[in-house]
Amino acid sequence: MKRVLGSLLIAVSLLSALAQTASAGYCGADRACRPAACDFAGQYCTVMKTCRKVVYEKQELTCYKTEYERIPVARTVLCTKYVPEERTKQVTYVVKRPVWETRQKVVNYTVSKPVWETRSKEVAYTVCKPVYEQRVRNYTVCKPVWEQRQKVVNYTVCVPVWETRQRNYTVNVPVREQRQKVVNYTVCVPQYEQRTREYTVMRNVAEQQQKVVNYTVCVPVWETRQRNYTVNRPVQEQRQKVVNYTVCVPQYEQRTREYTVMRNVAEQRQKVVNYTVCVPVWETRQRNYMVNRPVQEQRQKVVNYTVCVPQYEQRVRTYTVNKPVHEQCQKVVNYTVCVPVWETRQRNYTVNKPVYEQQQKIVNYTVCKPVHYTKTVSYQSGEWETREYTVPGPVVCKRVAVCDPCAPNACDNACDPAKRVHYKNVLVQCPPVKRCKKVWVPITCTKEVDCVKYVPEQRQKVVNYTTCRMVPEQRVCNYNVCKMVPEQRQKVVNYTVCRTVAEERQQNYTVCKMVPEQRQKVVNYTVCKLVPEERVCTYKVCKMVPEQRQKVVNYTVCRQVPETRTCNYTVCKMVPEQRQKVVNYTVCKLVPEERVCTYKVCKMVPEQRQKVVNYTVCRQVPETRTCNYTVCKMVPEQRQKVVNYTVCKTVPEQRVCTYRVCKMVPEQRQKVCAYRVCKMVPEQRQQNYTVCRMVPEQRVKTVNYRVCRTVQEQCQKVIPYKVCRVVCEQHVKDINYRVLTPVQYEKTVMGCRIERKQVPYTVTRNVPKVVTYQVPVQVYKPEPCKPATCKPAVCLPAET
Repeated sequence: MKRVLGSLLIAVSLLSALAQTASAGYCGADRACRPAACDFAGQYCTVMKTCRKVVYEKQELTCYKTEYERIPVARTVLCTKYVPEERTKQVTYVVKRPVWETRQKVVNYTVSKPVWETRSKEVAYTVCKPVYEQRVRNYTVCKPVWEQRQKVVNYTVCVPVWETRQRNYTVNVPVREQRQKVVNYTVCVPQYEQRTREYTVMRNVAEQQQKVVNYTVCVPVWETRQRNYTVNRPVQEQRQKVVNYTVCVPQYEQRTREYTVMRNVAEQRQKVVNYTVCVPVWETRQRNYMVNRPVQEQRQKVVNYTVCVPQYEQRVRTYTVNKPVHEQCQKVVNYTVCVPVWETRQRNYTVNKPVYEQQQKIVNYTVCKPVHYTKTVSYQSGEWETREYTVPGPVVCKRVAVCDPCAPNACDNACDPAKRVHYKNVLVQCPPVKRCKKVWVPITCTKEVDCVKYVPEQRQKVVNYTTCRMVPEQRVCNYNVCKMVPEQRQKVVNYTVCRTVAEERQQNYTVCKMVPEQRQKVVNYTVCKLVPEERVCTYKVCKMVPEQRQKVVNYTVCRQVPETRTCNYTVCKMVPEQRQKVVNYTVCKLVPEERVCTYKVCKMVPEQRQKVVNYTVCRQVPETRTCNYTVCKMVPEQRQKVVNYTVCKTVPEQRVCTYRVCKMVPEQRQKVCAYRVCKMVPEQRQQNYTVCRMVPEQRVKTVNYRVCRTVQEQCQKVIPYKVCRVVCEQHVKDINYRVLTPVQYEKTVMGCRIERKQVPYTVTRNVPKVVTYQVPVQVYKPEPCKPATCKPAVCLPAET
């Protein structure tokens, strides 16, 4: 309600202010002119404002919860027990007996026998033979020529001039006196109490903020300098020396040696092998054995057993409870608060202010200027010509009639076929044939080609550049220094003291005692007696009877037959031979040479920059915590002690101090600096060097190699192997086994049945409800102004 009334008052005040400003604006804010009809015409109206608030009403609701109840129930269960019974059955089984037989088989196999042949072939290879040529080349060397020069350098030296001065000063000489005084002091005896207080902790809350940080960066400014250094330049000289070396010249000899090889000769033989085979012989036998057959009997017996019956007894016990009693107390706590005191200070700092200057310099640069010219170029061309050539005709075998010289009128031009004429085959060449072919005829042609060459041309241009000088500037920085001044304060702290008051209480409880009670029951049980019984078992016995047998075995015997062979081989002996050769080698001498090295020196110039730095500001957020602490009350106790102390009195005494003052007086001096100037004088030199060209040379060598041919040879061998046949035999045996016979019986079992039921209970809840009510509000309603003449005397500023 307080908040609603406060908001209504603020609204009324705002409406009244708006009305006054509106009337002033409507009538005109000029003091010289104001309508006569605008003397705050209007009225206050009462308006009912509708407000809403939420009211919580208590409402009871009925809820249900589920509970489970166990009810004991007795039921009859049908059970089954198994009674063992001994039985006998005959089982027929098959025994598989292995019977082994030895057989033979012939296996054909192929053996690859190596046969070596020695062959020769000629291999053509190329050897690069070095051919050395002596050449001379001219080169120019800039030889340094040093000159000694002198120059006069003016420099300023500050010469110290010492003066002896005196000044008078006063020193307080301490004079110590021993005195005594009685000091009353208070000793606080600690008395501890356990208390609890709530305190406020300023918890750090991190916020990300930004600030502009001025920092100095050293900007590198590069300067080009030169320094003189000495380099040992290598100078090469060509020399010759004679080197003795040994070459092993191969000498080949043909030799022959004989060696013996043991060649394997296989022979087929036979032998008779006696071996023993165990033949099984089966016999049928019988044996008597005793079996204990079980016989069951039903019997009854009375069993005494004890049951513990519960007996409940009500008892009362008394116990003491410490009941806490709280008391409100107050105490005055002295605490120290650090009050911040701000102080404004100044400090001077130097800033390097950059001063930019515009300067000019002349830069030499090279421009490649195109020059057009014409040159004549020869190139190869040609054309195809058709030419005829004659090919001789083929030689053909032709049958020609030849006249018999023995016949009359022989060798006439036209032989009569009736006369004696015979034929023979004659090789006759056919007439030549003309053919055509195309031949390429080369032609050398010339043509003029337009060419462009670029001639370098030196030019100059003026370049404007900016030079930056750092000028130091003194500045004053005002900053605030905060000093924390401790201030003693007091506050009254309310605390609660808890006392425990002993209180007697009683409690009723139930004790359960188990009383033993003797009972009897009749138990049925079964007794099993073993009755001996004699039985006959028939079984078979297998005896292995040894039997002698024979078999013929084929085997191969390998004999080593010596065989003499002859081998031709070549022996190579390396015979040393002394030779000489002339070797050209280069000697390098180091000649000192002065050079000038241009290098850059980097000076770090401070430059002021700004950057935005993200930093974390830690705000102290008050947080209330509870702290258990021990309060120690100091009980004042008056004591006395004698304290020896020293009083220091300062007695003024005049002294004289002699000191030296050094003034630096500038004095102009001159010195002569000797320096060297190096001029590079070109000098023509010659150098002999050797060029080695590798000339290929074709050679042929004979290489002996061996070729291995494999010759296939067919062989046979007899391999004995065993074959196993399985013979099946029928056997019968008796097996004793046990059978479990099921027997049905009934027994009573105590069970439990669970019933579910709904239990009602009442819950009280706060239900929100919106209530509407009317509040009267005063509203100012201005009336419109009527037009009228201006009255300077009436126009006054509106008063509130």
